[in-house]
Amino acid sequence: MNFEFKILRPINVIFTALIQVLMYWCVVIPTLTTFGVVSSTPSWVVLCSIIGTALICAGGYVINDYFDVKIDRINRPNDVIVTNSMSKAEAMRLYQIVSGIGIASGLVAAVYLRSVTLGMIYVIVPGMLWFYSSTYKRQLIIGNLIVALSAGLVPMVPMFVETAALNAKYGALLHQTPILKTIYGWVCAFALFSFLFTFIREAIKDLQDEPGDREYECHTMAVVWGENITRMVMTALIILTNIMLGYFVYAIVPFEGTLTSRYFLFGIAVPSLCLIGLLWSKSCTAYANAASLCKFIMLIGTLYTLIYHYLLAATYHIPMFGIFNIISN
Repeated sequence: MNFEFKILRPINVIFTALIQVLMYWCVVIPTLTTFGVVSSTPSWVVLCSIIGTALICAGGYVINDYFDVKIDRINRPNDVIVTNSMSKAEAMRLYQIVSGIGIASGLVAAVYLRSVTLGMIYVIVPGMLWFYSSTYKRQLIIGNLIVALSAGLVPMVPMFVETAALNAKYGALLHQTPILKTIYGWVCAFALFSFLFTFIREAIKDLQDEPGDREYECHTMAVVWGENITRMVMTALIILTNIMLGYFVYAIVPFEGTLTSRYFLFGIAVPSLCLIGLLWSKSCTAYANAASLCKFIMLIGTLYTLIYHYLLAATYHIPMFGIFNIISN
């Protein structure tokens, strides 16, 4: 079988795995430590969940390329892989192998933890991504919501893994403590951030791909609403997202000092202003640059997990994990 590695979008897949690694070891586990609770989830179970998510993500990219050959020949003719570097039959086999291994890996973790929620994620999300690529991508807003929801679930998987193990160990006693509320609060904040900026990025990509989408009668925001209205809606959403983040940073985050506020200001708010500027730029490469800037903002937002871990360790005098151990030694 002919195979071109970039069809799997390795950088995006690695980023997906990184989100889960950071969420588990820099948010979930340190938060448990502040309550004096030690994780009882085997490392291999966590690894299975991460591998499963990453491979399902990779399979989603393959099936998207499989269904988008004609549109991609208009929007990005130099980057078409399916039918150029590999046949459609080979792409389908690759999708089946990668997604199959991903689903199996995730279900192994779910069965071990006896978590119906986790199992449903590894069954439903691949189906969502299939129908997104084959049908919903061409419908107004629905396709964008599916991708954004899938992205929002990524940081939540480590939370579901650990809380399933905690429920099995402590049962009803766990719900009489603020442990679950604290973990869910922080992880869901990261998930909402990921959902919103993924939705924004998908809309920007629709603006970028408008010629091919219009040719093949896709009902994306850019095609149905037009360029200017789509840009106005995305500008409003970027501003609203930053207002929500600002409220969270200045009114809810419990840590003393200005590290979090400075991180938000220079890592999220300022780049968001640049993103709005790119949206309204008349440069032919502006949309591509805006989509890349969205990725950067999402990366910066994800890396706040390291700041959270550091501030949590400093506030509650708990040990630091991973890279922080190396620094502190």
